[in-house]
Amino acid sequence: MLLAFPPGGPTDINARLFAQKLTEQTGQPFVVENRPGAGGNIAAVEAAKAPADGSTIFYNTSAITIAPALQSSAPFDPVKDFAPVALTATVPLVLAIHTHVPAKNLQEFIAYARANPGKLNYASSGTGTITHLSGALFASQLGLNMQHVPYKGSAPALVDVVGGQTQMMIDTISTVLPYARDNRLRPLAVAVQRRLSVLPDVPTLEEAANLPGFEMSAWQGIVVPVATPKDIVAKLNAEINRAVQNPDLRQKLALGGSEPLGGTSEHYAAYIRSELQRWTRVVRDAGAKAD
Repeated sequence: MLLAFPPGGPTDINARLFAQKLTEQTGQPFVVENRPGAGGNIAAVEAAKAPADGSTIFYNTSAITIAPALQSSAPFDPVKDFAPVALTATVPLVLAIHTHVPAKNLQEFIAYARANPGKLNYASSGTGTITHLSGALFASQLGLNMQHVPYKGSAPALVDVVGGQTQMMIDTISTVLPYARDNRLRPLAVAVQRRLSVLPDVPTLEEAANLPGFEMSAWQGIVVPVATPKDIVAKLNAEINRAVQNPDLRQKLALGGSEPLGGTSEHYAAYIRSELQRWTRVVRDAGAKAD
């Protein structure tokens, strides 16, 4: 099981939960291999070129639809190079800041950023990831001059936000929550349309910054090389759907703020195509670049 981010981040955590459950269900070991870097492109290219026999699967994220929207010459095509198996989970995003930033709420942070143009940085898990584009879109829609600092995953990015080397990050609830609970990060808003039960006092971006329709969740799924036989895809789909109905897995996902998904391969294929269109619009609106 290839994945495009380093150990410790939300993708790695969920991938390992699914790998463990799939191993238990099938008796076949699912071994997670981290291939971080290049906004997820390294793992995506390796997965696309892997033998199409079911021996290599790609635990992917929204990054596979962001890269082609952001790069004119992306090294893979998410529609032509992969056979979708199933969605696995989605994770809401949260805007959090370093605790020494003089802002107790989102409006104060926006005012502080406007008073200090070009002096604040926002971290991301890599160029072309959802955390990059979420930050770029937030800054663009509010007219904030902030610098993007990409990392090779959420875990190292958040270490620097906690340490004060960067001041802000929009990242998954699963990675932000532990730092928020021990007051090493200050969550200011959630990037979805509803407040989260694990952060009931934190408003949505729509509530706190008048950004209607701002919706950023990091979805995850499993794809295989495009030439993989349909019977293998169908078996993997059945096992993933069996896993997402497992109470133990659902509880572990929920503890990290993740929502289990599942569904048919056809639904996932249609979803990938719709997300390609959405991210193309987001990249245009945010003015984001593959820096």
